[in-house]
Amino acid sequence: MLDAMARKTANDDPLAPVTLAVGQEDLLLDRAVREVVSAARAADADTDVRDLTPDQLQPGTLAELTSPSLFAERKVVVVRNAQDLSADTIKDVKAYLGAPAEEITLVLLHAGGAKGKGLLDAARKAGAREVACPKMTKPADRLAFVRGEFRGLGRSATPEACQALVDAVGSDLRELASAAAQLVADVEGTIDEAVVGRYYTGRAEASSFTVADRAVEGRTAEALEALRWSLATGVAPVLITSALAQGVRAIGKLSSARGGRPADLARELGMPPWKIDRVRQQMRGWTPDGVAVALRAVAEADAGVKGGGDDPEYALEKAVVTIARAARSRGRG
Repeated sequence: MLDAMARKTANDDPLAPVTLAVGQEDLLLDRAVREVVSAARAADADTDVRDLTPDQLQPGTLAELTSPSLFAERKVVVVRNAQDLSADTIKDVKAYLGAPAEEITLVLLHAGGAKGKGLLDAARKAGAREVACPKMTKPADRLAFVRGEFRGLGRSATPEACQALVDAVGSDLRELASAAAQLVADVEGTIDEAVVGRYYTGRAEASSFTVADRAVEGRTAEALEALRWSLATGVAPVLITSALAQGVRAIGKLSSARGGRPADLARELGMPPWKIDRVRQQMRGWTPDGVAVALRAVAEADAGVKGGGDDPEYALEKAVVTIARAARSRGRG
């Protein structure tokens, strides 16, 4: 049976006798369970699924659940937070790992830390199929997750669209997955940044930074379009001037910083590493004089939107145009 388990693991068969889902990302843990249950029900629509917490799996319970049935029914037994099982129950599970029952799939969800490591090691030694479910704390991980979501849904999305979605929706994987699925359902063809902007520009922070990104990249027409859309959807002008200021200051900081790896620069400048990479791409046309001109334009716009002028929209448009021109100052020089 262990040889059979190892072979199935090599093929990543969801119906392997034991699946070990390791990590603390709830969405990925739930998906690991759903994949096994779906495969089992595809093989037998009457599959019995038991989803248990540690307090529900008492000593002897696993033996009862996995004992041969008169009807030889297929069964999936899911054990959540396996690291919290009692010592006696862990003994039961370890014994079961040595001789898994036919037609039964055991799914162990384990946080992956030091607690309950003996059970984790035993499941791995027994050749359990393993699914990694790590907590995604880094922006780069969430970006890779979004790319994977679009691939899994059979659709292509530009790198800019994936980044825009992460910027707009945030760090919650369930929300990111839902947003990707919504876009795929509603939009035909390749999903690009403009599409993401139309759907999620109502999120003030995201749309403000879209204006700033396009301006510091020297893309005047796109920056003005994003600005008008933001204002039309009710984004406060002060949020836009703040985003413009951050965008220009980031260019200035990075252009005056010593060279080095993104991680080192990130610590020095107080930016996440992914932003260092983005700003490096944005700063190609900039000069020190251009940064100075852009900062003055931001200051004037800020005064204009805070009551120093009669037309906040005009003040913002003027700042956007000035910043975009400054972004191309090296090319003109």
